[in-house]
Order: sequence, then structure tokens, then C-alpha cells
Amino acid sequence: MRIAVLSGKGGAGKTFVSVNLACAAGRAVYMDCDVEEPDGHLFLKPEIRETRPVTVTVPEADVSKCKRCRKCIEFCRYNALALLRDRLMVFPEVCRSCGGCILFCPQKALTEKKREIGTIETGISGQVTVLTGRLNPGEVSGVPIIKELMEKLPEQDPKRPVVIDCPPGSACTVMESIRKADFCLLVAEPTRFGAHNLAMVYDLVKLFGKPFGVVLNKCLPGENPSEDFCRENRIGILAWLPYEEELGSLNARGLVAVRENERFRKLFEKLLLMVEKEAAR
Repeated sequence: MRIAVLSGKGGAGKTFVSVNLACAAGRAVYMDCDVEEPDGHLFLKPEIRETRPVTVTVPEADVSKCKRCRKCIEFCRYNALALLRDRLMVFPEVCRSCGGCILFCPQKALTEKKREIGTIETGISGQVTVLTGRLNPGEVSGVPIIKELMEKLPEQDPKRPVVIDCPPGSACTVMESIRKADFCLLVAEPTRFGAHNLAMVYDLVKLFGKPFGVVLNKCLPGENPSEDFCRENRIGILAWLPYEEELGSLNARGLVAVRENERFRKLFEKLLLMVEKEAAR
């Protein structure tokens, strides 16, 4: 089963839930798709077995063939090409790798070349296989890295769940991260802002038609707007995670709670069973 863990904002506890859920499963795969700021490795501390680059194709100009007709420039909506002093210039950092400029060039003055935008690391942490995508600083989009991560998904194995740690928010990187998920787990804080961001990812998973449930993190007695939102929209709440000093201390020290504390291990094992039950409906 492939479980995508989402939150409408950073800091809600998405990585905390993802890492502990993967470790509670025992033999599992943890996939960090938060490629702009991956931090699951800080807790899992995997032994890295492989690091390979991720590349995209961008245009390269042969100025001797270019007749300065501007057809490629007029086609590009991202301003990745320009004529400067009658010389065609390519700005690969803003190119979206669609290849349209190459197709439209009547002189065949543009060809493709590869450019590295990030890496994918494969490592091992106990029984958990750890896949981490990293986007190079300054790059426009992490979608190509997430697409390559998705290609590394193992065959469906009921005894080896895959936990996908998605980017925060609801942008195109999140959409790519949940595309192959069997179930989406939405993590929210018990605040008005948390309820607002929960509504955002709730709309997204409904749009994709994915089965889902909610985990409420940092819970204290009293008002909980995120819980109210779930009640009003008849959304299943699969777990209430407490706001307590011991959990905060474990996180601050970069430790995995289920590996350090039997109570937390049982809590996340129960959550995993709830996810499997909801996904089977």
C-alpha cells in the first residue's frame, strides 16, 4: 500500500508522522518528496547506498544556424530565450523543458542538452528503505525529481508499505506526489490556521478522488478548529497525537519516537492499522 502524507503548511508534523509510520511498519519504504527541503533523513539517518543525478533537457543554440526569426522566443511563455544584440540567448534556469522551441525552429538551430537539477539518494535505516529527492538551490520546479522518485516505487506488497512524505501545500509538486498513492493521510494542527490549511489539502484529495483520513497533531484539551472542520465535513479522524514534552524532546534530538518509546510505537502501529482498514473500504 502506498500512503501519501500531506499537510497544508510546513511544520504541521507531516514528516514526523511519515517517519514514525514507516518505522512502525517495520519493513517499509520511506520516500521524501519534499525535494526543496527534505528532512526525513535527519531522523532516519540512513546509510546511503547510491546517489544519482536527476537531469532535464534544455535547448542549446547554434548561433551559426540562427536567422533571428524569433519564432522560438514567441513560442516560449517562460522567457527562457531572448535576442540580445542579434544573438540568441538561452536561460536554462527558467526553461520548463517542454521542447517546443526546438520543434518550432525552422532552421534547426536549437538542440537538446541535459542539465542537472538535483539528486536522488537511496539508503537504508533499519528495515526501512529511504529514498530522498533533493532539488538544487535556485531551480524552478521539483516535479522532474518527484517523477523519477515515483518510477522507483517498488511493486505493490501488502507486507511492505510505502510512505510518501509530500511537500507542504497543494501545488503541482504535491499533485505529482499523490498521483500513485492508494491512501492520503492529512496532517493538521488544532488551530484556525491549521483548519484553513486542512481545508486546502482536503479539496485537493477530493479532486483526485483519493481515499483519505486525518491525523490531528499537537492536540491539547479545549478548542480544536481542525477537529470541528472534520466533524462538519464528515471526515474520518484516524488519530489524535498529543502535544507533550517527551515527543518534542525526541524530535528536537532527531530521534524516531517509535524506536525510542513503546507507547508511541503502539500508537503508530494502531494508526497504520486504521489506514489499512480505511483504504480497504
